[in-house]
Amino acid sequence: MGKPMAASNLSLLQGTLDVLVLKALIFGPQHGYGVVRWIRDTTDGALEIEEGALYTALHRMEKRKWLRSEWGQSENNRRAKYYALTEEGRGQLATGTRRLTAYAEALFKVLGATEATP
Repeated sequence: MGKPMAASNLSLLQGTLDVLVLKALIFGPQHGYGVVRWIRDTTDGALEIEEGALYTALHRMEKRKWLRSEWGQSENNRRAKYYALTEEGRGQLATGTRRLTAYAEALFKVLGATEATP
């Protein structure tokens, strides 16, 4: 047996959240709650993003120049920080989408297996 892959698992989880957030923003700038709502609604409630994880991801992606932000008014007339994709973010979305798609396809192969392989 090998060593636990905690760092790889964390990287996969961060990468997954990053792709979800970047995808939510492909349609235009949104504030944090809008991102969470889009992910929840798009997945029929199957994916709920915790606020702490979301804002950690938004700040990490902004630092990496994948997002830019500016303050504005929310639909409730409250001050909110709006996030938008940069060109670097669009590139990261494409890369992350390819990686997650390959990972999901591999999982589906395992889950759909009907016999042991030699």
